[in-house]
Formats: sequence, C-alpha cells, structure tokens
Amino acid sequence: MKGRYRVLVITGLCAVCELVSQAQGKRRVIIDQDAAGPGGTDMQAILAIVNSPETDVLGITVLTGDDWRDEEVQHTLRLMEIIGRTGIPVVPGAVFPLVNSKEYIAKWETLYGKVLYQGAWNFSRRHSVHGPYEIPPLPEGAPATKPSGEDAAHFMVRMVHQFPHEVTVYAAGPMTDLALAVALDPHFPELTKELIVMGGSINPVSDNPEFALTPRREFNFWMDPEASHAVLHAHWPRFVLTTVDISVKTKMEKALIAQIAKSGTPAAQYVAKYAEANILWDELAAAAWLDPSIITRWQKLYVDVEVDHGASYGDTHAWAPGQQPGMGESLVEVQQDLDKEKFYREFVELMSRPTPGAHFASTKGH
Repeated sequence: MKGRYRVLVITGLCAVCELVSQAQGKRRVIIDQDAAGPGGTDMQAILAIVNSPETDVLGITVLTGDDWRDEEVQHTLRLMEIIGRTGIPVVPGAVFPLVNSKEYIAKWETLYGKVLYQGAWNFSRRHSVHGPYEIPPLPEGAPATKPSGEDAAHFMVRMVHQFPHEVTVYAAGPMTDLALAVALDPHFPELTKELIVMGGSINPVSDNPEFALTPRREFNFWMDPEASHAVLHAHWPRFVLTTVDISVKTKMEKALIAQIAKSGTPAAQYVAKYAEANILWDELAAAAWLDPSIITRWQKLYVDVEVDHGASYGDTHAWAPGQQPGMGESLVEVQQDLDKEKFYREFVELMSRPTPGAHFASTKGH
C-alpha cells in the first residue's frame, strides 16, 4: 500500500509540475484595444490572441478609439461571456486623448480640411454617433459581468512589476493608455518584454479615400498625437509596428467568413454572425506576433508622430537609420510584406478553434 501511495503521490506531483510548466511556457500579454463591436477588426484581434493556446492573457484594457470606451467595455465583457473567458479582467482605460479633442479637430478642419475617419467622434458601424457615456443596445446582448475597478494605466504598471520583462503589450488602438502608464511609471516601458503596435502610415499603396491623399494620417496615431509621440520616445526593449502599408494588403473576404462559419465553436459563430468585409488591420498585428514567420520582409526605421498643431498634426514620420533627427525617436521593426495565404490559414484557425480555458457559467445565448 505504501508503494502504491508513493506512486500516486509522485504521479500527482508530476501532473502538477506539468501544468505549472505549461503555464510558465505561455506568452504573457496585455491586450490594449479600442474594442468596437460586435465583430470587426478590434474584436477579431482580441479573439486571435485569446484563442491561441500559446497565450496567457493578463487582461484587456479598453480605451476610446473606433467607439467610445464605455460602449467598448460592454462589447468586450459580452465577448468574454460568449467564448467562456470571463476570468480575463476587462479594464477601463482612457475616455479622451491627452490634448486632442473632437471640438479642437472641428476647428482644425476649418483651416486644413476634413478628416474622413475620426472613430467615435464621427463614425459608428451599427448605430448613430453618440456621446461618450451613452451605451446603445448591444446586438449581441448586454453582459452580466462587470469590468475591473482598476484603471488601465495602473493595471499595466502593476502587471509588468509582477512579471518583469515577461509581458508583451499588444496595442491596437490610440496610444493614450500606454502614455498614461509611462507617465505613471517611467520604468514601465523597460519592464515590458516588447510592444506590439498596429499604427502609423508611411507610404501605403491604396485607393482607400482615407489614405489616398493623406497617406501619413493613420487613426490610432492621429487620435492622440501627444500620446503617440510619448510612446514612440519611450525605451521599449523591442517595438514592432504593423502599419497601414502592410495592412491594406489584407481583407476579410467572404470566403474566409464562410470557412470560419463551418466551425461550431462560440468564437467562430460570433465571427460568422458579425464579421464584415474590411481590411484585417488589428488581426494581422495579432497573428504576426503569434507567428512572426507570417511576415516575409521587415525594415528598421525611426518613427515619430507630428505634434505641431499645423496641417500635419498627427501624421506619421519615418526615417532610415542615420537620417532621423536624433531627438529620442524609437527604432522600430516595421513589417513590410507578408505571406498572405499563410496569414489567412492561421487567422481562420484562430477564429475557428475551441477557446482554451473556456468555462461557461450560464447558458445565456447570443
């Protein structure tokens, strides 16, 4: 009996050690996202990271961007309910930029012309434009769960101190939350493992009216130029940038949606129901972080954002090494080209696969 007991104890300890080892092997990540929904690039990027078996998502920080923060928080909470991951904290971030504002841009436009896309300020995918604290009815249903009581900047700082040099920050919205975290703790950037950003536009080949005549204006960097400037001058161990230039080479084709719809998982059915044909902006940044071999060509560039309040306010600037102003700009790894078919295959797999760690506390549908 003693021998059998010893074997059982050893077997149990081995199983525990294996689970701990697996948890330690996962890639810790904070998702900082302007989470407009349901469906669309923001939510599909969140799904890509949460659905990967390689990730340990510490939290999803949500800030105003494509829509207002409070509505986005509700969409994110509801998505986590649908896929069974309500244990991931949803942490409210910034409602407004550091300096820029809807009212200021309205005055700026009288001097320099219209800005076509202003996110929450002038556009909504599924309802009329509304104020910052109004929450219209959600097509996917209202969440029963609640957001974290902590704010995004404090959460980010706390996480990198808890796991120094282990946390990737994936940021695919305006840079306000990151800038506030840097202001809160100047050591925050250097304590991360890396920063993965969807943002910026350098020289895209596109007939999209948003970029055709204003190729340097990209929404995530433009909405809060001062925050973008601060983030691009901080000291990150590694900074990877997915720009408009490479993003416009992708599209959420109907064939991709049809492939995803074949899966019966809650995540796949959510995507199939709410997806729309659009560029896979944030999804590319997420998938390329999970599998860098998707990217076939890279270039290291110094990048900054214009904070002068003239005609180029919020525009992206980029320089080859040796040509930069030398005023503290970041040297970033800019993605240039991709294996599109490989990206599409892996994206479909991420949207279709069972969500790791899913736990459904109720049978509430969507």
